[in-house]
Amino acid sequence: MNYVKELVTKFENKSARIGVLGLGYVGLPLAVVFAQAGFEVTGIDPIESKIKSLEQGKSYVLDVPDETIQILTSTGKLKATSDFAVLKDLDAVSICVPTPLRKTGDPDLSFIFSVADSLKKYVHPGMAVVLESTTYPGTTRELILSKLTEDNTLKVGEDLFLAFSPERVDPGRIDYTTRNTPKVIGGITPACLEVTSSWYGQALEKVIPVSSAEVAEMAKLLENTFRMINIGLVNEMAIMCDRLGVDIWEVIEAASTKPFGFMKFQPGPGLGGHCIPIDPLYLSWKLKTLNYSTRFINLASEINTGMPRFTVTKIQDALNTHKKPINGSKILVLGVAYKPDIDDLRESPALDIIHLLQEKGAQVQYHDPFIPSINHDELRMQSVADFDKAVKEADCVVIVTNHSLYDYTSIMRDAKLVFDARNATGDAGKDNPKVVKL
Repeated sequence: MNYVKELVTKFENKSARIGVLGLGYVGLPLAVVFAQAGFEVTGIDPIESKIKSLEQGKSYVLDVPDETIQILTSTGKLKATSDFAVLKDLDAVSICVPTPLRKTGDPDLSFIFSVADSLKKYVHPGMAVVLESTTYPGTTRELILSKLTEDNTLKVGEDLFLAFSPERVDPGRIDYTTRNTPKVIGGITPACLEVTSSWYGQALEKVIPVSSAEVAEMAKLLENTFRMINIGLVNEMAIMCDRLGVDIWEVIEAASTKPFGFMKFQPGPGLGGHCIPIDPLYLSWKLKTLNYSTRFINLASEINTGMPRFTVTKIQDALNTHKKPINGSKILVLGVAYKPDIDDLRESPALDIIHLLQEKGAQVQYHDPFIPSINHDELRMQSVADFDKAVKEADCVVIVTNHSLYDYTSIMRDAKLVFDARNATGDAGKDNPKVVKL
């Protein structure tokens, strides 16, 4: 039977039944885009609270409005379940599960192993599978393919069509979304690429085919390694400028006037999010197995992971100039999300900064309009209820995440001391004696 022709036809007439494994920051927006394109989509996730939320027409991902969920669920275009048995009735499945790092710095592939084991039970001839979870080059072929074909009943490129297509989600962004961000796809075989490109091409504006799954896997790592290393460079520039008594923010703006050969990156209190702090270390780990040291990655990681401690040292110095020891001082951290205007706490440097401040004896509170509470490892905190009072009472207000909802002019007016790790106060902060910048 010619499954290539059959699947391509199903994708083109939107009769293919689509599944998305993992309904988080990547999976839910992808499921929505497929459903909006006219496919019947089933989202699968073991977390029951997500399933109930979607059944009630409520979104838990900031980039997906409740109204969108309500329309798609009411019309039957989007369903959600925790029952993996539905996989047996699906034509195509996208895998969007987390790929974190262990505390040792090694890849934690437990989610991929788990979903591969579940998928293996229900995989069938004429099924397309795309892995979107960021991982090291070779994962799609060495792990997913070997698992799904280990009983020799399916042949890749004939019965099973497998590819890797890296997610490129940037939470909170409205100019580039899941739909209009170009989508790289690399198949295990040319037939795999043809089938999966046809599938994704029905819902996404532009598909970029590449010659192999490994090329697609490596492209994702290059994208985020490029950012990680350049952020590490500008973070080290911030440290050097601090030693030299030079304003790093003015230096960056001056360099940015060059219309070619320079790309603007900004320093900060540390790296956060699900990609930049983690993805390059997957590549570093893989290359260790090949007896190669990824020197740029390792150095950038060392610099970036040291920024929370550098930030706390700067806060301590700022308090000293106001004749205040850090021990016993009231410190208000503004923003704990890893980037502005989102509710994502993953890998946020704010967590390390809070821990370090507490270790030095500071009385730490935080405020974040997007994150009402923190429940992370041993850290249990609630966002302050009375923001204005907290700002006025704090010995130091620390801007860690520059949410656009904050009125920085009022904060500078009411606070005793402001430490600005993001240049949120701009030129006004530069001329304000109460403001100290990273």
